[in-house]
Amino acid sequence: MIYTIIDVETTGRTNRMTEISVFKYDGNCVIDEFTSLINPECFIPTHITALTGIDNGLVANAPRFEEIAQDILNITEDAVFVAHNVNFDYSIISGEFQRIGIKFNRKKLCTVRLSRRLLPGYRSYSLGKLSRSLQIDLVDRHRARGDAEATVTLFELLLNQPQASDVFTEFLNKNSREATLPPNLPKATFEALPNSAGIYYFKDKKGQVIYVGKAINIKKRVLSHFYSKTKKSLDMVRETRDIDFELSGSELVALLMEDAAIKHHFPIYNKVSKRTIQSIALFSYQDRKGILHLASNKGRLVPDPIVSFYSIRELRKFVEKLCAKYKLCPKYCHLQESVSECSHYSIKNCNGICRDEETVEDYNNRVLEAIYDISNQKDDIILKEKGRHANEEAFVMIKSGEYMGYGFLEKEEHINHIEDLNNFLIPQKDNIDIQKILSPYLQKI
Repeated sequence: MIYTIIDVETTGRTNRMTEISVFKYDGNCVIDEFTSLINPECFIPTHITALTGIDNGLVANAPRFEEIAQDILNITEDAVFVAHNVNFDYSIISGEFQRIGIKFNRKKLCTVRLSRRLLPGYRSYSLGKLSRSLQIDLVDRHRARGDAEATVTLFELLLNQPQASDVFTEFLNKNSREATLPPNLPKATFEALPNSAGIYYFKDKKGQVIYVGKAINIKKRVLSHFYSKTKKSLDMVRETRDIDFELSGSELVALLMEDAAIKHHFPIYNKVSKRTIQSIALFSYQDRKGILHLASNKGRLVPDPIVSFYSIRELRKFVEKLCAKYKLCPKYCHLQESVSECSHYSIKNCNGICRDEETVEDYNNRVLEAIYDISNQKDDIILKEKGRHANEEAFVMIKSGEYMGYGFLEKEEHINHIEDLNNFLIPQKDNIDIQKILSPYLQKI
């Protein structure tokens, strides 16, 4: 079998290649080599230059990727792609080929995962520390040729281990996930993940939670992170040493659990959770004719909203229901703008305030009735959800409009009153993110 042992250097965040080194190895010796600097056609940050020694001047006259693409295709053809943390190098190279419209597809082997299996017991499997432990010469660390040459020596050592033949066969099996999994994540940890709803935690070497996610199918969702080629996913996966999980039974409970876990751990890769959520508020005002309007605006601009939403679509659906229930006018509820009289496609029961067929007083009384009912709808609500197993049910508790938490109980439990659920409640804090999560579910009631 022929192997190509590869290392690349990049620009960092933009993931453009600045250097590549490929050693072609036949199982006994190196039979070919290709090494080249690459003009990434973008700026190389100073911290990357400090690490690799490759600066913008060094690559200014180097070939662009498309000029050496055929050389890379030729030397890697019909060979197994080998690298230390193979998913990183492979994703960078395949990404460069994708930019020029070429599909790059090779079998992969990861020397980190191979080393963990065939050379167990070392504290670190980074190339630098493993090379020192195994007395492998590593010249020009963080340059493509130096790292690739050290990886060749490591690969030779791995090939000569007693169980190498069986392990290599297993790793190259197309049904094996060994080439897909993070380099430092035990396969058994991944295999233990369930195909069920819940949340999952990516943890680093110190056991710190670096990412929290939710899924209807935890194993499937986790696997999708390993296939992702975004820099965030590549960095996160490279740091992952362990994955833990909690079952939820349903997507709603998973969403609530995820929000609580993110706010508890503040994982570095959950950047989206730091965004400010804008609410949309429903309010009323009186025009010059004395007619009461129901209108909406950004929540921060409405000091005393009647009710708040987190999407225009939810708000419009809610107002449409109000119009139908209280015979309000779509024009004066701002479902239709710049019209002399309403002609809403689904609301046909306007009593004619827009056509001067109804008194302002009668119309306003119904608007006030609607506002009163909305303001007094903050009842105790229990949302029933699917449990974590067949004999269990889940629930979400809301009291006087405030989210109290969620819980699980066996189906055989006898619940006669909402207070009986307190024994099974897992208390949680209410916040604007939770209100956004619950809003679409509450609208269905």
